[in-house]
Amino acid sequence: MGAERRWRTLTWRELSEQTLDCAAGLIAGGLAAGDRVAIMASARNEHVVADLGAVHAGGVPISIYDTFAPDQIAAVVAHAEPTVAILQGVEQLARWADAGVLGASSVSRVIVMDPLADPAVGTFTDLLAEGAAARAADPGRVHERVAAIRPDDPATILYTSGSTGAPKGVLISHTNLWFAAVGAEEAEITPGPKTIAYLPYAHITERLLGLYIPQTTGGHSHQVGPEQVFDALREVRPVMFFGVPRIWEKLLSAVAARVSALSASERAEVEEAMAAGLAYVEGQQTGNELTAAVEAAYAVADAAWLNRLRADVGIENLLWAGSGGAPLSLAVSRYLAGLGIPLYNLYGMTETTASISSSGPGNFRIGSVGRPPEGNEVKIAADGEILVRGPAVTAGYFRAAGATEELFDADGWLRTGDIGHVDEDGFIFITDRKKELIVTSTGKNVAPSNVEALLKRHPVISQALVYGDDRPYLVALLTLDPLAVSGLSSARLEAAAQEAVAAANAHLSRPEQVRRYRVLPAEWSPATDELTATLKLRRRVIHRKFSEEIDALYA
Repeated sequence: MGAERRWRTLTWRELSEQTLDCAAGLIAGGLAAGDRVAIMASARNEHVVADLGAVHAGGVPISIYDTFAPDQIAAVVAHAEPTVAILQGVEQLARWADAGVLGASSVSRVIVMDPLADPAVGTFTDLLAEGAAARAADPGRVHERVAAIRPDDPATILYTSGSTGAPKGVLISHTNLWFAAVGAEEAEITPGPKTIAYLPYAHITERLLGLYIPQTTGGHSHQVGPEQVFDALREVRPVMFFGVPRIWEKLLSAVAARVSALSASERAEVEEAMAAGLAYVEGQQTGNELTAAVEAAYAVADAAWLNRLRADVGIENLLWAGSGGAPLSLAVSRYLAGLGIPLYNLYGMTETTASISSSGPGNFRIGSVGRPPEGNEVKIAADGEILVRGPAVTAGYFRAAGATEELFDADGWLRTGDIGHVDEDGFIFITDRKKELIVTSTGKNVAPSNVEALLKRHPVISQALVYGDDRPYLVALLTLDPLAVSGLSSARLEAAAQEAVAAANAHLSRPEQVRRYRVLPAEWSPATDELTATLKLRRRVIHRKFSEEIDALYA
């Protein structure tokens, strides 16, 4: 979707032809089997073609987060040594130039997707034309490269977004991807006629949902940038949508703002309708029974209010709503359930090809991240860490033997770094990240994400970070939702922040309670480096950037 909001449709046949042209063009330009191809672009048709074209040429595509700064780009290029760089446009080209990797690294060919006036830089259109001519001259060359690919060869290398340190290149094989795609089908995760891809293809879940699974099931994937996702929802009105937690939080904040603008009597009607919606979704959970009375009450509530509220934000047609990539608060899941939509949590990481467990119709519990697909093994270590083995698990990190050894225990179980438990029916529940547990100076262990989720239940709080390592009590940094606080006085904002902290503390033990807090003037974002490209907190960055504010809370 471009600036004029026009869709450029690519049929499956056109995708196949352009993929083969891209592959032939890369081979004609000197790409050898096993060479890496770096791609930096948003989710768009050319990104899909470039990725699949690199694979068909026997190469290994590496989608790099579009938010990476020049020093991060330089680090990835130095480590992965790609021979070709395919970039979106002028802005990305400038950042690669700032990184000092153009003409001074392994990169021997630079291709830009958007048209450029610079004849020294190749365009994607030129690459496809070159490939079409090469295919006409030698139709079998691409097929020879494809025939040489083996199941355990890398299909991609994904560099993690760096929420817990320097990015590492995760090797993802064709076997890994096939198992993850088939497992997704078992969980009824199918794109259907309409879905939206908006996360970077450096994100493994978006690669599965927007790039790989559509190839196994068909469907129509609408490619947009992250900043366009809410407009796209209202325009496309998809039947399937995956949202990282922050997207769901912002989406439901918009619904809550719409409800708050209603009259008192109408808000009471909505509250009653959403209670019917929640009962309807709870009745669908594994082990529960959906009674005729609950279905009838839901039908009335849906006709009166729920469908209208969903339609306001473009989610009235959803048959499959998913979340993953970071912890999602139970309050968000229950609010969406109140609108009549079950939220199917997925659990995985780049190192497991996003496939540890999943939920789907007839196989979910609110608050759980689902059950493992057949073939995956999950167990809980003595310290509560979730361990996994199975065909979706990576062979390790690219050119990082030491890090690969640390990833696995002596019996080959991958250490997820997550703390959780499994219930009697095999549903996995995550309580926190092992490395993110706060240990106060009094020796108390506190899971910060649980406290942060409670703080974000209040409609004015958009983001929260809890701190307390080696300190006598917990403090919090808070940001406010611009939509929710519009028009509120400074006194009312302060009162709302106090309400949010008090409400969260009411659900917490004394060591977990937030004693002091600071409201920051602006929300965090990937552009300002406090969040990863997938909107997870970069705790170390926030600790460093706001160290004075944190120290002041302990003064």
